Amino acid sequence: MFEKVLVANRGEIAIRVMRALKEMGIASVGVYSEADRETPHVREADEAYLLGPAVPAESYLSVERILDVAERSAAQAIHPGYGFLAENAAFAEACERAAVVFIGPPAAAIEAMGSKTRAREIMSEAGVPIVPGATEPSPDLDAARKAAEEIGYPVACKAAGGGGGKGFRVAQTADDLAEAFEGAAREGEKFFGDDRVYLERYLDDPRHVEVQVLADSHGNVIHLGERDCSIQRRHQKLIEEAPGPHVDDSMRERIGKIAKEAARAVDYRGAGTVEGMQVGDQYYFLEMNTRVQVEHCVTEMVTGVDIVREQVRIAAGEPLSVDQEDVELRGHSIECRINAEAAHKNFAPAPGKIDRYIEPAGPGVRVDSGLEAGSEVTPLYDPMVAKLIVWDNDRERATARMLRALDEYEIEPLTTLIPFHTAILATEQWARGETCRDLTEDRKWLKALAPEAAPTPAEDGADPERAERTYSVEVDGRLHEVKVIGAAIGTTNEAVAGRRPAKRPRSGTGGGTGPSGPVLASPLQGTVLKVAVEQGAAVDQGALICVIEAMKMENEISAHVAGKVTELNVSAGGAINSGDPICRIE
Repeated sequence: MFEKVLVANRGEIAIRVMRALKEMGIASVGVYSEADRETPHVREADEAYLLGPAVPAESYLSVERILDVAERSAAQAIHPGYGFLAENAAFAEACERAAVVFIGPPAAAIEAMGSKTRAREIMSEAGVPIVPGATEPSPDLDAARKAAEEIGYPVACKAAGGGGGKGFRVAQTADDLAEAFEGAAREGEKFFGDDRVYLERYLDDPRHVEVQVLADSHGNVIHLGERDCSIQRRHQKLIEEAPGPHVDDSMRERIGKIAKEAARAVDYRGAGTVEGMQVGDQYYFLEMNTRVQVEHCVTEMVTGVDIVREQVRIAAGEPLSVDQEDVELRGHSIECRINAEAAHKNFAPAPGKIDRYIEPAGPGVRVDSGLEAGSEVTPLYDPMVAKLIVWDNDRERATARMLRALDEYEIEPLTTLIPFHTAILATEQWARGETCRDLTEDRKWLKALAPEAAPTPAEDGADPERAERTYSVEVDGRLHEVKVIGAAIGTTNEAVAGRRPAKRPRSGTGGGTGPSGPVLASPLQGTVLKVAVEQGAAVDQGALICVIEAMKMENEISAHVAGKVTELNVSAGGAINSGDPICRIE
């Protein structure tokens, strides 16, 4: 077994891996960028090393710098976590050349499954059902048009090297194809260094069901059941649960067999996830993620198997600690991704500082977090603050437990998805186990999640007659909370003894500004990727104005009113801050 392992990641997944290493008696080596010097994952590590500037390309994506730290620290192995270099075959090969064990699958398996078209071809040859479509990229738009006609609309344009919802665009008709093809290619190049795009049939509102597999170097391959990840925004997951609400024992056995066949087809080793689409009782292979998934926690909760520990054991050459016959699903687990996003602004990223941070607790509640009070969610990295996971005997009780935990969670003044999760878990759609796509794509429903303006206390300079104060008082030995609006008797602008501040609105107050009058203001900070209008153009309400990239997401900014663009203040490639005017529409 290893004596020291370098964790080439940051945030909650770095801490998750370090905790597993500590339990195994293995020393951990942390790495950090200049922006992450004071973050919890740095303190969690037994020793930590600076990689470089905050920009990922010069820190967490720098193979040379990470291997240099491995050599300086005498680490015997590297765990990549997820994201960054986790599915980079060249990095796995570089580790091998440097005589450092890569805690993940062989480079050949990463390369085979990293190319979505190659993966589809391999699975098809292995007899695994795939979504109808191409098994090789379309070299240009003309070829894509021909492929789309053969497949039939609607089609999904997908980056060949993509994953995690990046590089995914849908063309409902032939008129949409050029924009979808261009967008998928752009994201593929930006996030994966590969602008190749392939087309497949777009399945309308399928369930996203994935199977967790583990494979060792002794020929053992097992699956740990499925996870349902159907609640998404922009094809990126928001809520995951295990087991799947619409997967029975027969289907579980069938898709588990498909997943194991997929792993064997590429001589897989380590933890991996076979993702698929469930349409009724049909199941189609989608892709294989050659890493530990963000949502691995719900599988751990229902099986009792520590997936990260198994990863380390497999990389050290040890056999799996469990057989297929030992795997038993118990109860139900749900995970909510607590992202710094404003759901009421179509999930716009909402970076900012955390002043107050209190995690929920109690039976069956787990929080995997990489932040704390005083931490800052920056636009440079993923907007995830934490993962909130619960377990209970069945789905209904797990839902009630999650709602209780969400209510306890305090992250202020940051805007997060807590109000979104609370709202969606209380719907009939969730109770029936639907995908809730009608809600996640309903701008009106999302806008209703906007926080109410927090009353400003008198000591902050507001009108004392309208200031709100909350007091704790005892009446006949029973504690009551009393809310008082108006000036405090016998006080000036000083705090009132015994007064507690009013609780902030659940969504916080961050996330940028909204449109005011004819001016369309940017709801977020980022880079303008595309401008879809010209000055002087007439636009309808809801028409695309520009696309802003922020926190690894492309955000479409639409016209807030119909009219003429009399002023245009942005250009492609330019930087923009939250609140900056994009254009004026009159």
